[in-house]
Amino acid sequence: MGNHLILANWKSNKSVIEALGWLKMLNISETNLENKEVIVCPSFTALQEVSKFVAENSLPVKIGTQDVSPFKEGSYTGEINAIQIKEFAKYVLIGHSERRENFHEDDNVLANKVSIAVSSGVIPIYCVSDVGMKIPSEVKIVAYEPLSAIGTGNSDTPEDANSVAKAIKDANANITSVLYGGSVTPENVANFTKMENIDGVLVGKASLDASDFSKIVQNA
Repeated sequence: MGNHLILANWKSNKSVIEALGWLKMLNISETNLENKEVIVCPSFTALQEVSKFVAENSLPVKIGTQDVSPFKEGSYTGEINAIQIKEFAKYVLIGHSERRENFHEDDNVLANKVSIAVSSGVIPIYCVSDVGMKIPSEVKIVAYEPLSAIGTGNSDTPEDANSVAKAIKDANANITSVLYGGSVTPENVANFTKMENIDGVLVGKASLDASDFSKIVQNA
């Protein structure tokens, strides 16, 4: 088994100043990160400054983005494509339930995003809410987030999440890692990461507080 991925998804939150303040308060320098990879996904407006701060301060953090254009470079006003993302980030979230619901992204759109990300050298982390959802063949990392657990404070049970993670891997030979997401906290994270088939966590609300996220990294 490889590193556990511990990912902070800030969603549509934090100004540049707030993002840099969060990084200054992140307290993982004395945490054993031998088998952990910490990923922070800021908004696009903070992406460049977050990336710069991480590099200048040698923080043990990788950068991801929360979305990517389904198009390559060209006349697509307002879109941020994978080549632009590659300058700053290693990972990209694709298919989050909020993108599917609020922006009506379907399987075809998401498959395009995955293909373009992979061809540009950006690693997709593909979000699904149940075991039966279609996963593009290029995907190697999946985040399982049951809808009932996102932002509700009611996480799935570790045993059920582990069962779903195993089923996803069994049904998709290309998948190397399955993360759990949905009301992850400092108190419950270890219950998930100790499961055989869960390879990390995707943290939403609790990642907005640097102290809480630091504890999640420490406890994972």
